[in-house]
Amino acid sequence: MSPVLPELPWAALLILLPLSGATAAALWPPAARAIGLLTTAAGLLLVAGLGAMVADADTLRHPVGGWGAPLGIELRADAMSLVFLAATALVGLGVAVYADSYFERAQARGFWPLWLFLLGALNALFLSADLFNLYVTLELMGLAAVALTALSGGRAALSGAMRYLLATLLGSLVYLLGVALLYHATGTLDFTLLAERLEHGPASRTALGLMGAGLALKTALLPFHFWLPPAHSSAPAPVSALLSALVVKASFYILARLWLELFAPLSGLEGAGTGEVLGWLGMAAVLWGSWQALRQSRIKLLVAYSTVAQIGYLFLAFPLLTAAGLPDPAAWRAVLWLVLAHALAKAAMFLAAGNLLRFGGHDRIPDLDCVAQRLPLTVAAFALAGVSIAGLPPTGGFIGKWLLLEAALLQGRWDLVAVMLLGGLLAAGYVFKVVGHFFTPAATGHAARPVPPAMEWTALSLAILALLLGLAPAWLLPWLDLAAAPGPAEAVP
Repeated sequence: MSPVLPELPWAALLILLPLSGATAAALWPPAARAIGLLTTAAGLLLVAGLGAMVADADTLRHPVGGWGAPLGIELRADAMSLVFLAATALVGLGVAVYADSYFERAQARGFWPLWLFLLGALNALFLSADLFNLYVTLELMGLAAVALTALSGGRAALSGAMRYLLATLLGSLVYLLGVALLYHATGTLDFTLLAERLEHGPASRTALGLMGAGLALKTALLPFHFWLPPAHSSAPAPVSALLSALVVKASFYILARLWLELFAPLSGLEGAGTGEVLGWLGMAAVLWGSWQALRQSRIKLLVAYSTVAQIGYLFLAFPLLTAAGLPDPAAWRAVLWLVLAHALAKAAMFLAAGNLLRFGGHDRIPDLDCVAQRLPLTVAAFALAGVSIAGLPPTGGFIGKWLLLEAALLQGRWDLVAVMLLGGLLAAGYVFKVVGHFFTPAATGHAARPVPPAMEWTALSLAILALLLGLAPAWLLPWLDLAAAPGPAEAVP
């Protein structure tokens, strides 16, 4: 235990605090804004406290109510879950500050309880230690995300939310079938006990295949991405930032856990075939998503298709197996770095797009009218975040893609190298296509609305964090090496 921190149930507080805040915000709407901001800020402090405890103990386990696995609910915090919790806390705080100025009173009443509920579900998911609790938290998160998508109430938002709802329900059903099959085969859903009892065979392969397909649908991996562009582009800007930066990462987190702790150690070299399939889909997502982003004439759709492409990068680590059949730690630390960098940069891009929508009443790229002179902070935010998305130095995106490129080069995977380089060129193309229009007058002028300074500064702050992430590899890489260590989960004490 850290000598300066009290022995608090940090993991449980990370779940209970936002859920309590969501209830209070729903029951007391006049105070929802204050409750939302304070709860989100407190979440960042709780993650810092939990991180200090994990640094001392590697892995923390908290049996809820004193009942641990296999009968009770157990929470687990380790370096990998800390990476996702930190991304959630940082982006969540930025989005909360932005939303305070963005939403009118009527929409704010719906936003704050739903956002806090989503935050509690995300934290619970990243701290869950068994497959069924992961399913429950995944469902809660999906329902909150769908409701937030429909918050603006327009036809496009409702259509996007319905498409998202159908995709997330189908993904959950397929995932649950795999969970049921695993439980029938092993009699447990706890990760540690599963790693001990699961045997290689048709049942395990089928279960993990079903779970992987369901999670790929929820992560919007090509060709399951059909729901993402309409949902992310039609939602209010703070919601788009949450969906793209955090929500799609949650299902990827579960898939990575399954791969690192169950599938790769169990299947050995046979897992290389599945890894190759995921890698091909990732490569296709990088190229197709980037090309579609380049073709868009609306900023929010461009940023949404960029998310499809950037998700593809996360899947490029799956084919990078060692000769022993275990995941390559170098590739996985690159993925974790990309998770952080993409969350910060993509949130900044969506918030900047929201500023442009507020300013001009549209997000049509050709009709941007010299916004560089009128919204310099927003333009700087979009450009800095875009540079990170394109993987240019010295940003966080550059470090993440460099680490992934290095892992691919060491294994002689020239196909992955070529896709990463081409994807980077396409990303630079669609980012600078928008930036170029920031400095040119539109064919027809239009009235402009003022943008609150808090909205501009918030977008810029997240973009600067994405930039600063590229200057901190010496501090963060040892932590990511620990998070990316392959192998089954530790034994229950």
